[in-house]
Amino acid sequence: MSRPLVSRRLPDFPWDSLADYARTARAHPDGIVDLSVGTPVDPTPEVVQHALAGAADSPGYPATIGRPETRQACIDWLARRFGVIGLDLSCVLPVIGSKELIASLPTHLGIGPGDVVVQPALAYPTYEVGAVLAGAAVVATDSLTALGPQRPAILWVNSPSNPTGKVLGLGHLRKVVDWCRERGTLLVSDECYLEYSWKDEPELRPMSVLHPAVNGGSLEGILAVHSLSKRSNLAGYRCAFVAGDPAYVGELLAVRKNLGLQMPGPQQVAMVAALADDQHVTEQHARYAARRAVLRVALEDAGFRIDHSEGSLYLWATRGEPCLETVGRLAERGVLVAPGSFYGTTGERHVRVAFTATDERIGQAVSRLA
Repeated sequence: MSRPLVSRRLPDFPWDSLADYARTARAHPDGIVDLSVGTPVDPTPEVVQHALAGAADSPGYPATIGRPETRQACIDWLARRFGVIGLDLSCVLPVIGSKELIASLPTHLGIGPGDVVVQPALAYPTYEVGAVLAGAAVVATDSLTALGPQRPAILWVNSPSNPTGKVLGLGHLRKVVDWCRERGTLLVSDECYLEYSWKDEPELRPMSVLHPAVNGGSLEGILAVHSLSKRSNLAGYRCAFVAGDPAYVGELLAVRKNLGLQMPGPQQVAMVAALADDQHVTEQHARYAARRAVLRVALEDAGFRIDHSEGSLYLWATRGEPCLETVGRLAERGVLVAPGSFYGTTGERHVRVAFTATDERIGQAVSRLA
């Protein structure tokens, strides 16, 4: 049977193309050091595990809108950690992982043929997948002036960036907000790495587009996507949420009700516990900071230059050669990384190196790079 036509419209799943390099890396006598996907490996915090276990008796259907206490926990966390004010329960919607939301958001908001979705020049591939599924055109650029008179339906920003770790400053974010409002464009900010910043300078500290200093005190035309996968080692729980303009949140809710897209009740209870606890985030930040520091030195000693990387969980590295050559050379040493070409044509001489592996595996990578 031939594949469904919709799958033919989608770009190839990029990770499938790493299979041969992964086999090479796995053949290393001491095993593979997988720094490609960036999967959390440290334990889920005990406070979250206990909350999940305590909520295990959950016989009824959860509401798509989510529990009030779950949405309030999102509001409280945004206020406490990022100075976001002005949200109420109508501004927040729990979702089943941020990737699912990102891929479905254009379709759920009625975007379709004739519409344009703008994404960063180097971007998480799921932005494009969501646009293509909806039948919209995709423009990849970091320049608003390059868009000319276009009035896109959606414009994505991502700070700190996946893959580059670049942080967008307050002035830049303000400019994007104003530009989108002038054109009636929905601004969607992927803020899944907001708690992972590696610089002390105020201008390099990531900010949410929901902050009043960015949006002028109005949520109009703005959504922000947040995930607990990285901040709380909850990738297996599929806990995320979208917050912002209540009109858009309400539209997403109306569509998702009909589709039965409901975050399971026990996960919602676990999400409350995770968002209320800052200690485990501080501890995880310290783990990643230590791994990042030793891996960065090892890469630089091996002849790499690290660009951007002020935030997120990746080092954006280059030796000035085509990225697949770098991937191949590292695979021969048992280290698997992601080629920059996965994220856009301007990444063809970079690789993305995740530092989410265990201390032991990071140590192995450092040894092999030496």
